[in-house]
Amino acid sequence: MSLGTSGSAPHDTAVEQQAGDAATARSESAVVSAPRNAALRPAPPRSKAARNPKKAKQFWLKQLHSWHWISAAISLAGMFVFAITGITLNHASSIAAEPIVVTQSAQLPGSLIERLREAPVSGNAPLPESLRAELDDTVGIDAGTTPAEWSEAEVYVAVPGPGRDAWISIDRASGKIEAERTDRGWVSFFNDLHKGRNTGTAWFWLIDILAVACVVFTFTGLLLLQLHARHRPSTWPLVGLGTAIPLIIILFFMHL
Repeated sequence: MSLGTSGSAPHDTAVEQQAGDAATARSESAVVSAPRNAALRPAPPRSKAARNPKKAKQFWLKQLHSWHWISAAISLAGMFVFAITGITLNHASSIAAEPIVVTQSAQLPGSLIERLREAPVSGNAPLPESLRAELDDTVGIDAGTTPAEWSEAEVYVAVPGPGRDAWISIDRASGKIEAERTDRGWVSFFNDLHKGRNTGTAWFWLIDILAVACVVFTFTGLLLLQLHARHRPSTWPLVGLGTAIPLIIILFFMHL
């Protein structure tokens, strides 16, 4: 019995050692293959909270660029004209301009004199259409729908325009026409466009539309500066300089 027991011990020990070696090899294989399997597994999806800020920034950046170039396209010609006329207005006293004055006389036909006698005795009202056409043919001034000043002795209408002035006086008894036109040149014409002087209703609204487009252009430009300022260190110093210089001039040098 003792021999059988002692004889089996080496065999059992060898079996146990082989089993242990196999377990160790399996564990090492698992350890080595773990990183490979981990690398093959797809990365966990990012949360919506991590994705949304980036998408929102891209959306607003695209919108700002769109509004910026649209407003620039709308206001491009207007800003160019207003910038040039800003210079000419600032140097108006240095720009020589000789007004051209043309004085004319004419006579209304008898039928239109009768129309004048039927017109209002006083007050302000536009000239009759037939009378406007006659004045345009004889003295070259279109009175349009400008209200005329009616009195017992005469009818007087002023027809100002950008860069020019005109007036017409008609004797209600004799039908005699006196008219005068003053042309101050192209510089004065564009200066009056800049100021909106005697330019009519359509130009009045166009100035407002251009002003709104310029506001959108500058505001979106400011927001784009803010978005790109991190990569352009000189952005805010330049913005601050462009704001500070006008304020300093207003506060300290306005009357010098």
